[in-house]
Amino acid sequence: MPAKDVVPYWIAQIIGAIIASLALWIIVSGQAGGHTGGFGANGWDETKWGMSSAFLWELIGTFTFVTVILGVTNAKHTTAFAGLVIGLTLAGIHFAMIPVTGTSVNPARSIGPALFSGVAALSQLWLFIVAPLIGGAIAGVVAKAGIFEKD
Repeated sequence: MPAKDVVPYWIAQIIGAIIASLALWIIVSGQAGGHTGGFGANGWDETKWGMSSAFLWELIGTFTFVTVILGVTNAKHTTAFAGLVIGLTLAGIHFAMIPVTGTSVNPARSIGPALFSGVAALSQLWLFIVAPLIGGAIAGVVAKAGIFEKD
């Protein structure tokens, strides 16, 4: 993606996540007895996993996901199964990470729900922005360096 398109892409993702979370909030607000859930907000529980576990999981999960995306969409390695590989990778990451953090691997995915989920989700939001950005950046450096390339 050209550098000039990065910030508008991020903004569009965040706006989309906020609109989707707002739609979900409106839908469940009509639920009998009200809604008490967190709208899919990410978080960690200090008594169970803790912040360091959540941070490391999010960093590794994002690194893995972005590495797979960059690998299967690379012009040298294109495959008709790229979408399937990406989807199955994300499913596997979710199965592993949902018990720890609810799985973010995308800051926009965390920002939208956090805005409708209360103080706890907002206070932990920083981790779901920082860890995926670091994991994604490391994946980009690894891909650019060709570390996983075969000669």
